[in-house]
Amino acid sequence: MSIPFFKRRLALLAVLGIALAGCDGASEQPAEAPAPQVRVETVQAQSLAISTELSGRLLAPRTAQVRARVAGVVLKRVYREGSDVKQGDVLFLIDPAPFKADQNSARATLARAEATLYQSRLQEQRYRQLVDENAVSRQDYDNARAAFLQAGAQVAEAKAALDRAQLNLGYATVTAPISGRIGRALVTEGALVGQGETTEMAVIQQLDPIHADVTQSTRDLTALRRALRAGQLQQVGPDQASVTLIQDDGSAYARAGTLLFSDISVDPSTNQITLRSEFPNPDLDLLPGSYVRVRLEQAVQPKGISVPQRAILRDSAGVPKVLVVGDQQRIEERQVVLGTAQGDRWVVNEGLRAGERVVVEGLQHIKAGDQVQVQTDQSTPPIAKHTGQ
Repeated sequence: MSIPFFKRRLALLAVLGIALAGCDGASEQPAEAPAPQVRVETVQAQSLAISTELSGRLLAPRTAQVRARVAGVVLKRVYREGSDVKQGDVLFLIDPAPFKADQNSARATLARAEATLYQSRLQEQRYRQLVDENAVSRQDYDNARAAFLQAGAQVAEAKAALDRAQLNLGYATVTAPISGRIGRALVTEGALVGQGETTEMAVIQQLDPIHADVTQSTRDLTALRRALRAGQLQQVGPDQASVTLIQDDGSAYARAGTLLFSDISVDPSTNQITLRSEFPNPDLDLLPGSYVRVRLEQAVQPKGISVPQRAILRDSAGVPKVLVVGDQQRIEERQVVLGTAQGDRWVVNEGLRAGERVVVEGLQHIKAGDQVQVQTDQSTPPIAKHTGQ
């Protein structure tokens, strides 16, 4: 049976529609993906403070061991353990009875010596007159004169013994040699102290100000000195150096410190030297023995370059690098040599120049050679400058 004409016409139209649709699809081009957006920071050469973070411990600048200076039995502990004491405050009382007896005995000995001296003086004066009249021999006068001088020496000896007895009586009252915070008592009432040796009774530590002793390797110190001699860095003045204490919880201590000195000898076991700084401690927040870190400003780089830490990438070998937006908005990869960390930024010693644009955001979406859209980073904090000139 032949297909009706109108059905053949419908089939032809359908075939033509499918063909035209295929031609239109072949003529369409895929839409081009937009260039990824990145945020950059323009590198600036500025005066940077080169600081080093070193580890160490807090130390009391003055520590006094309170010891018994005479032998006796402790009658009473006067102070409160863990309190602040002033120099001269009474801490312990040792039984004074034996020392009072010694004092009385020394006083009586002195009185006897003074009486002998009085008698010898009168006899010497009498014999002096008689020897001039040849009433006594010269030998008798010389003996009287020697007895007088000997009596004077005995008086001096008796006075010294009395002074010693009074000192021992005073030592029975144990006082604080320095001002500071005193710890627990190391002896109790009824203890016999000072018998054959000076017994330690308590320890006083001065806490305000307080010292922080940290160590630095001689290798780092030598590199710093070479850079200073080469003119790459400038020495920080003694009144301009900043010393910041980082406490064991990672927070910075509110009060700035002062660098006192660096040791002149190297520890042979660690090949390190000790640097001591001093910090105010009016609230006694810092305690001796605590582990701390000290951020010490040791030099100034006149035209230093730094970048945010989030801009630093590392390859499989751990070599640091950054991505820089170059000509035609294309990404370039640069290897850099990093210096010290300054807060949330890295000091870059080599690999970057002032005026270059470093990618700080969008790093995960780009690679070297990609073309990007650039936004200037507005959230980056200003680079810490050294203001002292």
